[in-house]
Amino acid sequence: MPTKTLQISTTDGQADAFAAFPDGGGRHPGVLMYADGFGIRPVLREMARELAGHGYYVLVPNFFYRQGPAPVVELPEHIGEEARPAIFAQLMPLIEAHTTERILRDADAYLRFLTTQPEVSAGPVAVTGYCIGGLLAVRTAVAHPGQVAAVAGFHGPVGAVGPDSLSKITAQVHFGHAETDITPEALGELNQALDAAGVDYTSEIYPGTVHGFTMSDTDAFNPSALQRHWDRLLLLLDRTLANS
Repeated sequence: MPTKTLQISTTDGQADAFAAFPDGGGRHPGVLMYADGFGIRPVLREMARELAGHGYYVLVPNFFYRQGPAPVVELPEHIGEEARPAIFAQLMPLIEAHTTERILRDADAYLRFLTTQPEVSAGPVAVTGYCIGGLLAVRTAVAHPGQVAAVAGFHGPVGAVGPDSLSKITAQVHFGHAETDITPEALGELNQALDAAGVDYTSEIYPGTVHGFTMSDTDAFNPSALQRHWDRLLLLLDRTLANS
């Protein structure tokens, strides 16, 4: 599986990024993948390669590039519960500094870069994200309605964009929530807002999951939920990007 380490020019500097794409040349639909708060690391590279193996060019930017190249904080090979408080003490200021204005400026640069790569086919792209990356994915889809055909967020605070923003989504949507992240009542309210906005979506709680369930280097990992995530994501991408 071909991979590349890349530099993306943004209005605020150079963002390092990782890309994976199919063997054999040719052009493939583009997918912008936002990492969780822990950032680009072996598990994210593996997930990008997995998705690329299904026929997509996958770009994973380091959205904390202003603080340096990934990983911006030192991470153990396995991010256990005992390590999380110290890691989050370092990450939270970076997350709080990553304002909506920064998110949107960066999204412009990431999409411009993705769509001009020689391995990426013309046409719409998809955006997917994990944890805080789910929120970034939704904000990107809201800001680029003509360009983003599909958006997926997993165990992320996707409802934080608010009902007004949801009304601007033209992409098809899938949200996969952790049981610990959202109550059935809050899920109902989010889905009502999506209905009211006329969004074409699926939005569900994955059974038996805690926040971070897709990430195999954490204690939250749930193999069956990861597979459910792949099933839902690939179906969404096949439906929206297959002809790109």
